[in-house]
Parts: sequence; C-alpha cells; structure tokens
Amino acid sequence: MARRQIPTSLRWLILLIGLSVFVAVITGAGMYIQTQARHRDRAEMITGGDQGRGHTAIERYACGSCHVIPGIDGALGKVGPDLTHVGQRAALAGSLANDPATMTAWLLHPQKLRPGSGMPEQAVRPREARDMAAYLYAQN
Repeated sequence: MARRQIPTSLRWLILLIGLSVFVAVITGAGMYIQTQARHRDRAEMITGGDQGRGHTAIERYACGSCHVIPGIDGALGKVGPDLTHVGQRAALAGSLANDPATMTAWLLHPQKLRPGSGMPEQAVRPREARDMAAYLYAQN
C-alpha cells in the first residue's frame, strides 16, 4: 500500500502555526514575568519592605497556620481570612483602611488596632512588618 504524501503547502502551514503558538507562549510568559516584577517593585516601594524577606518572615511566624497565603508552603490555615489578593481589598480586618501604613501597623500590633481580634500579638519587628506587607501586596 502506498503512503500518502503531505503536500508541501500544508507542511509550511503546520510549521507556521506551530511557530506562532511558540512565539505567543514565549511572549505571554515574558509579559507575565514583567507584570510580576512590576507588582514586586511597586509593593516594595509603597511599603519600604523587601518581599523576599517578607516571605521568610511569614514562614518564620507561621502565618500559614491560620491563613491561606499564596506562595507560602503549607499556608492553608482556616482560622484567619484567606490572604489571596489582600492588596486588592478595600479594608483590612473588616474596616481598617487597606494601605501600607495600616497593614504594617496591623502586623505590628493587631490588638491595639482591633482589641479582642483573633489576630495575636507576635512581637513582629517594624522591618519585618514592612517586609511582610511587601510580600502580601506583591501577591496580586
């Protein structure tokens, strides 16, 4: 039985489609990486913190035992609110303004801002609070 040949024009069409898909994937990945970098840069600028150190501090203070936090291994807690996209919310802790100063103050002394809140005082230092806020705001 004779084998059917694929026409040359169809081969070129398949090659062009494959190349187009490859270019689209590479371009999309590049745009995603740039967007993430802009989010990190903006978060660090507005908080004065470092999101890399914030990641480490969030793990050290075991914030994920109470909260769901993207990018933190094992952060699947169900006690506190899910912190996914917390930077896009209008309020923190129900009614506090969602801005870097309030986020930092909340991380430093939640009981001063909302006495009786389920968020415990954890002796977070100011730099750590800024770093943690940078990490959380970078997760948009």
